[in-house]
Amino acid sequence: MMNYINYMHYGYGGYGFGGGFVPYLLPLVVVLSLWAIFWKGLALWNAAKHHEKAWFIALLVINTFGILEIIYLFLIKKIKWSDLW
Repeated sequence: MMNYINYMHYGYGGYGFGGGFVPYLLPLVVVLSLWAIFWKGLALWNAAKHHEKAWFIALLVINTFGILEIIYLFLIKKIKWSDLW
């Protein structure tokens, strides 16, 4: 019974990804979140500006940490870096 309680409280062994707080991953999560928000914002702005509803919905719903947004902006729309601003 005690092992079950420890497992439920600390996760698998109490280390790593089994349920415990992993403080060294926090900076990575913050950087990835800011990266994704930046690209998602640029792509959504561009899709809305060009009245592309299907792209807007796809970019809004699908979360790929900026990959789909970068593909949309630079490969589909063929926008240059200087034209983003």
